[in-house]
Amino acid sequence: MVSVGLFYREYGRYNERNPTLILLHGLLGSSANWHGIARKLEANHHLIVPDLRNHGRSSHSEDVGYPSLAWDVADLIDEHGLDSVVLIGHSMGGKVAMWLALEQPEKVAKLVVVDIAPVAYPNRFDTIYAGLLAIDLNNLKQREEADAALAGYLDGVSLRQYLLQNLQQRNGEWSWRVNLDALLSGMERILSFPETSPGAQYLGATLFIHGNESDYVLAEHSQSISRYFPYMRLRTVPGAGHWVYAEQPDAFITALTGFLGGKPQ
Repeated sequence: MVSVGLFYREYGRYNERNPTLILLHGLLGSSANWHGIARKLEANHHLIVPDLRNHGRSSHSEDVGYPSLAWDVADLIDEHGLDSVVLIGHSMGGKVAMWLALEQPEKVAKLVVVDIAPVAYPNRFDTIYAGLLAIDLNNLKQREEADAALAGYLDGVSLRQYLLQNLQQRNGEWSWRVNLDALLSGMERILSFPETSPGAQYLGATLFIHGNESDYVLAEHSQSISRYFPYMRLRTVPGAGHWVYAEQPDAFITALTGFLGGKPQ
């Protein structure tokens, strides 16, 4: 398995008394998604926030499987000379965090999984990909034109703005930061949760945070969650959907810092 180099943002200062926090974004996102949360935590924590492979400024690869994504993060931990970290992952990033905790538990001091479970999900992204691929980059003149084209597929303004963060212009030419072709062809692997080593469990402290208006973490998922993470606790955030930390940042910070043993800022 070959890891790729990850671009990352760093916040706060390293403190030997507290493990570093690594925050992992979701599908079609980037490290920038965590900026507001990282700024709220940086006074008392050291944080590393990477772009996962095929996203943001990190390297591209045809391999979109979770073992490879987790290997990238493990290498990032080693590169910083860290024995273990607190892993915090949202959606796809949550699956990366879970996989790493199950396969290399010694690297994970605590685990926080945000609005995702270790199960396979139905494909909810066909319309999103269709909208992105419908944008004619060769004839695009302004970002507003891309938004107008995407509006033909997606009504939500905030979702379109989130997706269009991946659009960049260099030397007068538009392109995607994300590796759309690899992500599209690998959707089955991204939506699934791969087999782990026989009997794999993470026995460290684990917190699952989910929005009460989201349907990503359901009662039917509890058996799979408990099988892998027997010492988990579940925290429901009222008034939040899938984007828990963006929709209810204060409640998210309260839940997170309570779990970490600190005080919210």
